[in-house]
Amino acid sequence: MAVEPPTRASAFPEARQVRHAIIALVEIIPAIDLRGGRCVRLYQGDYGRETVYGDDSAAMARHWQNLGASRLHVVDLDGARSGDQLNAAAVRAIVEAVDIPVELGGGVRSLANIESWLASGVDRVYLGTAAVEDPEMVREACLLYPGRVGVGADAREGRVAMRGWEADAGPPVDDFVRRMVGAGAAFVSYTDITKDGTLEGPDLEGIAELAAIVPRSVELILAGGVGSLEDVMAAAALPRLDALIVGRALYDGRVDLREALAALVALDRAPR
Repeated sequence: MAVEPPTRASAFPEARQVRHAIIALVEIIPAIDLRGGRCVRLYQGDYGRETVYGDDSAAMARHWQNLGASRLHVVDLDGARSGDQLNAAAVRAIVEAVDIPVELGGGVRSLANIESWLASGVDRVYLGTAAVEDPEMVREACLLYPGRVGVGADAREGRVAMRGWEADAGPPVDDFVRRMVGAGAAFVSYTDITKDGTLEGPDLEGIAELAAIVPRSVELILAGGVGSLEDVMAAAALPRLDALIVGRALYDGRVDLREALAALVALDRAPR
């Protein structure tokens, strides 16, 4: 199912007001996954089960901005497998197309990569494979760029997966997260790979377990599996969650971004 991106002129002032109202509660971050320059989604991280949603990544970025997104989560899927920045042109086009922050993951594996992306306009970067293989580099990056470096704890059966989720030899998720928090990570995202792209609901139990070990000074983000507005609201009801990354459910129309943002605003205003 293709998403037809609207023009930049669509209700952006209204979207800006909604974004500002929602930041203090739970941020919904649309995901833009790039493969061969196109916007795609994978099923459970399987590169052989790909759905293409558009060829113009910059137009897709404007689409989510116009609907009220406060931030975009961009993943270079090719880079995640190879370690090379194979979708760099598409990432740069996205950054130039919007005036909301863009965060990037996938193939960012060196201080030089981090410095280059942050200098080019990317707001913050996620480390995955590099965080497992070179934790001292993570520590150095966090010192050099405070608040702008975090990690992705993408897991299968409780262990961190690496290299585009094709290698499962990483450490247990909880051990990894503890080490990364100790290294200074400003934010931690958690994905249960078996739920990613399934629309069957995110791993609320898994993120709740991580919430017990991640201090409130570190942003905690959940991704993978969201399939409905009910899933969004269930995540927002958790006592400790800062943001929710949503992909396929937005592209398939199962979650309407404006509706979800409005529902979260109403939840924030409801009597406690």
